[in-house]
Amino acid sequence: MLKNEVLQIALYSGEIMLKSGAETYRVEDIIDRMCKSKELHEVSSFVTPTGLFVSDNKTRESTSIIKRVKNRKIDLDKISQVNNFARSFVKSEIPYEEAMNKLKKIDNTPKFHPALTLILIGLAAAFFTLLSGGKPLDFIATFFVSIISIIVFWSIDRLSDTQFLSTTASAAVISLCSVISSKIGLVTSFDMIIVGAVMPLVPGVALTNGIRDLISGDIISGISRVFEAVMIAVSIAVGVGLVLGFWTGVLGGSLI
Repeated sequence: MLKNEVLQIALYSGEIMLKSGAETYRVEDIIDRMCKSKELHEVSSFVTPTGLFVSDNKTRESTSIIKRVKNRKIDLDKISQVNNFARSFVKSEIPYEEAMNKLKKIDNTPKFHPALTLILIGLAAAFFTLLSGGKPLDFIATFFVSIISIIVFWSIDRLSDTQFLSTTASAAVISLCSVISSKIGLVTSFDMIIVGAVMPLVPGVALTNGIRDLISGDIISGISRVFEAVMIAVSIAVGVGLVLGFWTGVLGGSLI
């Protein structure tokens, strides 16, 4: 296999992992292992949350490849599939075309059916409400409010790459639906609904990965991921606060 082909395969593997929410050190490690298994021992990789840089400096004709990554989601299944592919790539000889086809298949792997995803997210949020002290009626309301908010999140996310906008809008919908449900007497405590329904929006994985990157010495990636998590948390607070502020300050409503 040619040097450029090995670099392309390793870079594509790293791109899928980075887009799926893998830690920076894990992406760099898998690129290095795949390249070194094909006798490219002078390969250097540098990964940030928004791009990958891979370079081979062994010969006079050094090769460098840069890949920009704009959109990042959390998809642990794809990370697992790329890990399995990398292990087989390291242990055996896989032709370039076959390797790229396998990676494309992983990259295009469909997620769970949207309806199933919504149901599971709704149940997870509803149980958070119960854990926070909510009543059975709050559980039911949280289930539907969370589903509505995720539909709003997905709709805006398709139109804009700015996650902060979709997060803010989704949090605002949660706050609005919770207040309305409380005022018409469907639930006992709207605050418990908000607590449960915002949980699917909380950037727990991004924050964890950022801290792990910082601990492993990837300062730039770690700071970027932690700051991204903080900004998402601020977006949630802004969305919820805007609706509550408008309800009490402009419309003169009560939160009691």
